Amino acid sequence: MALIVGACTVLAPLYGPSIRARAAAPQDDLDKSFKAITSVYSLLEQNNADPVSSEKAIYQGAIPGMLRTLDPHSNFLDPTEYADMQRKQRAQYFGIGMLISMDGTKVIAMEPFPGSPAWRADLRRGDVITAVDGKDVTKKDSAGVADMLRGQRGTAVRVTVMREGATEPVTVTVMRGEIETSLVDAFWYKPGIAFLKVSSFEAQNVSRDVEAAMVRLDESKIKGLILDLRENRGGLVTEAVSLSGRFLRDGQVVVSHRGRSEKEQVFRAKANPLAQKYPIVILVNGNSASASEIVSGALQDHDRALIMGENTFGKGLVQAQFPLAEGAALLLTIAHYYTPSGRLIQRDYTKGSFFDYYYARKPTQNNDDVKSTDIGRKMYGGGGITPDEKFEAFKPSLFQRRIYSSSVIYRFASTYFGAAKPQVPQGWSPDNDLMARFKDFLQSRPFTFTDAEFNRDKKWLTEQIRDEFYLRAFDKKTSDRAQFVDDPEVQKAVEDLPKAETLLGEAQKVMAARRQ
Repeated sequence: MALIVGACTVLAPLYGPSIRARAAAPQDDLDKSFKAITSVYSLLEQNNADPVSSEKAIYQGAIPGMLRTLDPHSNFLDPTEYADMQRKQRAQYFGIGMLISMDGTKVIAMEPFPGSPAWRADLRRGDVITAVDGKDVTKKDSAGVADMLRGQRGTAVRVTVMREGATEPVTVTVMRGEIETSLVDAFWYKPGIAFLKVSSFEAQNVSRDVEAAMVRLDESKIKGLILDLRENRGGLVTEAVSLSGRFLRDGQVVVSHRGRSEKEQVFRAKANPLAQKYPIVILVNGNSASASEIVSGALQDHDRALIMGENTFGKGLVQAQFPLAEGAALLLTIAHYYTPSGRLIQRDYTKGSFFDYYYARKPTQNNDDVKSTDIGRKMYGGGGITPDEKFEAFKPSLFQRRIYSSSVIYRFASTYFGAAKPQVPQGWSPDNDLMARFKDFLQSRPFTFTDAEFNRDKKWLTEQIRDEFYLRAFDKKTSDRAQFVDDPEVQKAVEDLPKAETLLGEAQKVMAARRQ
């Protein structure tokens, strides 16, 4: 009950504007509601067959149940979840700098970050973590192990791992340091054509990292840009506004939001002069949501970029943070997002279940919500962002899906390198001998397949093995870049840069005429 009442204590939210608490119902109605809740809880506590955990009843029952009656995105975060979200937003913490995960019941090292203490201590992808500072962690989950690995900067932690091919456990001493993560990567796809990947907007350093990446490339040399927002599920509106604004003209609207208790708030562009001249193609898919829809919607409405891919998710609800007692928080929907032309981003969630909304979604649009871009192209609201050019997502074969789900390529790489430090030369790709070795490895496992399946997907298998080996011998960015170079959608986006340039030219003419 203290947590529910604590929702009335409102602090400055992160996603929305300043919010003032206001009564939602007459006091008599609130008193009746609270009495009903306390009566139900009292009955549960006295009569349930098993002891009742108040934390479980409130954290996992009462509050989430109440929020589920509102919309699909209002959410409750317990203290651990809220602290983890804040840590991700800061993109900074003290620890050893390594992504860990569960492999069945084992906690494994998935990705030591380049240059991190874990990287320098030669902890490797695939290492099974068995002890931290001499304490057995084989019964812990990844969250529990992560808590033990984090600590004050400059303190030492001993990490013991079992490594494929090693006859004895390997123990290393790692000095904890300041770990800063980045969700941005940029590189030259080909001369004059830059590729910018933003994997999420959940951290406060996204726009800063984009600016640094563009300086590193020397933005004045860019003749065309591919901006990849596929699988980008959103994050901080401030970061989306900053990224959008650098490509737009000063003062142009990026996004607005308004709600029942909130006045309309309009976010405007702060331009970067070097980012005004070159054409842009933005890649999106069905998992591009929220902040990534703000970016793609703004650049589409101002005819600044050509959008390619699939209809985006359609998440246009604004969540504000309401910190509660004991370190928990509510993420409560307070408003709706609208693109510069005024179309609603949010997809309808009132027809069907929330499960259908998330997992069985179908493209929708509100034919009554029709708006125009700066040069007069018609756009519809109520269904996310519809791409200017459709590109059907890659559909893996049954054999490929089985390869993915079995993690067999990951296990092959562990066996192949064994205890030796993974090394391959730059530009390496699996040859026929290695592919034959992989086929033998596949046949040695409980994995049935035919020669026809293997041969049909051999090119795909070659790329998957190369990417896994690059991840171990180099880092994730090197592996990802190799994938992007092979990606047919990226190749098509490069081919479509002239269309984006035509769009940009038309928008510039319209803006010049309006100024006159």
